[in-house]
Order: sequence, then C-alpha cells, then structure tokens
Amino acid sequence: MKVYGVIGWKNSGKTSLMERLVADISRRGFSVSTVKHVHHEVDLDQPGKDTFRHREAGAREVVLASRNRFALMVEHRGPEPELPAILSRLAPVDLILVEGYKRDPHPKVEVWRAETGQSLIQPDDPLVRAVATDAALDLPVPVLDLNDTSAVADFILREAGLAL
Repeated sequence: MKVYGVIGWKNSGKTSLMERLVADISRRGFSVSTVKHVHHEVDLDQPGKDTFRHREAGAREVVLASRNRFALMVEHRGPEPELPAILSRLAPVDLILVEGYKRDPHPKVEVWRAETGQSLIQPDDPLVRAVATDAALDLPVPVLDLNDTSAVADFILREAGLAL
C-alpha cells in the first residue's frame, strides 16, 4: 500500500483538502483509506452503552458492528501507537492518505496559508515534496494551487506511482 501525508498547522485547510482528495482519487477508481492524527482524547463510545461497558470490564478490542459499517476500538494503556502499527491494521487499498503525523518518515504535501501566522514546515523536512497553498511562494519544491484539487491529486498519484 502507498502512503502519502497531508500536513500543516492548525486551520491551514488540511481536512478540507483531504476530503476533496479522497473524493477526487476515489472517482478515478482508486481505493483510498485515511488516517487522521488528533492531539486530544477520542472516544466513539458513551458511558453506559454496552461496548463502553465491555471496554471498562477490560476488553482489549471491541467491535461495534452494524449493517453499514463497523468500528474497531483498541484500548492501549501505554504510549500513543506509532503510525506503522496503525497502518498495519488497515485492509489493503491503493492509497492511504494520512492527515497529521507531520514528523513521520513518509512523503507529504504541506498545506500552508499565510493567515495562520505559522512558518513553513517544508524547509526543515525533506519529505515534504510539495506545498499546497493559496499564496505565491518561491520554494525548492513544487508549489501547488490549494484550490486545484485535481492538480494536487495528480501530484500525489504520480509521487505514489499510481498515475494512470
């Protein structure tokens, strides 16, 4: 499976770009999965519900399953799991888009907007292969129009060796 990252600082537009990329790349016939890194506590469960009670009783993994989807909740009582461990749990697809994990060693597109007030990550990370932005920048990597989803998708697919 090919892995490609979308990174950037808070409020730079990463999630909006991810949503558009998944739709665009899927329309092209590729299977896509996503991984989203968050910095806050996440719980899909609710106190008192059956699956919550299973976890509280000590279950290491709990699957919540219905006709249309299922969610696997894994309890880990140690440090945050590393990206390779998470990726190893996913079913095979053509491309996994990763939002976040900006310091991990996979190729990435940085989403950057001047209005966030943050500096570029690209100068310090050789794995940032391009910057998607709505600003005019002069960089040693390709500068992509953040609003041209098709062009960003083309770039990622070429980089991942999936271009048709």
